[in-house]
Amino acid sequence: MRTLVIGDHYIPAAPYVDALTAQGLDPAGIRTLDWAGGKADQHAAQQRMEHEGPNAVPVPTEIVEAVGDAEALALHFAPVPAAVLDAGEALRAVVVARTGLENIDVAAATERKVAVVPVHGRNASGVAELAMGLMISEGRDVARADASVKAGGWRKDFGGPGTEIGGSTVGLVGFGHVGRELARRLSGFDVRLLVSDPYVSDDTLAAHAAVRADLDTVFRESDFVHVLARLTPETERFIGAEQFALMKPTAYFVNTSRSRLVDHDALYAALAAGRIAGAGLDVYDSEPLPADSPWRHLDNVTLTTHFGGETHTTNLRSARLVAQAIAELDRSGRVASAVNAVALGWV
Repeated sequence: MRTLVIGDHYIPAAPYVDALTAQGLDPAGIRTLDWAGGKADQHAAQQRMEHEGPNAVPVPTEIVEAVGDAEALALHFAPVPAAVLDAGEALRAVVVARTGLENIDVAAATERKVAVVPVHGRNASGVAELAMGLMISEGRDVARADASVKAGGWRKDFGGPGTEIGGSTVGLVGFGHVGRELARRLSGFDVRLLVSDPYVSDDTLAAHAAVRADLDTVFRESDFVHVLARLTPETERFIGAEQFALMKPTAYFVNTSRSRLVDHDALYAALAAGRIAGAGLDVYDSEPLPADSPWRHLDNVTLTTHFGGETHTTNLRSARLVAQAIAELDRSGRVASAVNAVALGWV
């Protein structure tokens, strides 16, 4: 299986190569290329593609020129517009080291009989652990105490309730890979776990000691609310003022998923007014946050730099899942998890 591996500043080429060879693919058929630009440039391009798709950024000429006789592309954030697909007459699959496919022109790939394959769950453990960290940081004011000590102070009064996770009610909006990893990590804290997700089975909930609840109940009864849903036309900005008005004044809101799931103006208003105790955020509509962003001045929010899935473990797992998909294609001529498998006649 002739494979072009496209590394970036988040997942370099080497882990893919190691994983592909571990799957038994011939190293002589593996070529590597680095997507051009610095890390900040690549992040900005990814953010733009998330909103506008792969054709919203310049065509990556270095990729177009390198495709050649590749049968498979292995990549993470690099854009794959029609121009890249057209450059590969032998191309059979684009395998992406993430769940989101905003950087791939899926329609163009399907027209050209090229499979598009995401990998699922690759960063779930990392994101779940960051979600845990944000809960603890907010509930116990860890980041604020740290900032005080480093500034020469010894702050003890934070205004919030000082909430322990143990014995609390935790609400999850969405119960996919990240939600289930988070549930496993919460199992030792003796929490009451509420889940709002119309697509998850009763058996799955029972296996994680979770109780099904509607969205209003999750926001009304939880001490910590996590948004972990997938971004779809139905879920865009579906969390807003109505939901924040239901929350306890002692409750915390955490988002490590997608920024566009949430009305950030409504969240800011709730935090600024002290309507809820605090929030932990890893995702934003504008990244990095503008220097004059009012979010930088809120005292009851912990902000991280969209790095929930950026761990060494995630990189290795991502490369391994990509390699497994390419090996499946090599063995069977198809990949069951391709998003366009039906259109390709594979199922």
